[in-house]
Amino acid sequence: MSEKSKPPRRSFSDEFKQDAVDLVVKQNYSFKAAAEAVGVSSRSLREWHEKLAPEGQPCDDDASAELLREENKQLKKRLQRAEMERDILKKVAPGKVRERGMFMTS
Repeated sequence: MSEKSKPPRRSFSDEFKQDAVDLVVKQNYSFKAAAEAVGVSSRSLREWHEKLAPEGQPCDDDASAELLREENKQLKKRLQRAEMERDILKKVAPGKVRERGMFMTS
């Protein structure tokens, strides 16, 4: 039996990760485009984004209409993603859900 050697696991500095996340947050790159630009997987970039992206600040009572529109846009985007993830999980066969230790309520 031949032993296959795995390539060494790459590690990235915190600065590199933050720069990659900034492509999505500040430059409006898609996750796929940003991941390709820096040479990492979309999954890794999404994990970094969850940890490193700044949370949006809620608008004050005296916020301008533009700030309110921007906040509304961000919230709609987050809601759409959450609904998409929920819909994907609903499609998973119940046996698979139990195997993975996930529980869902409808």
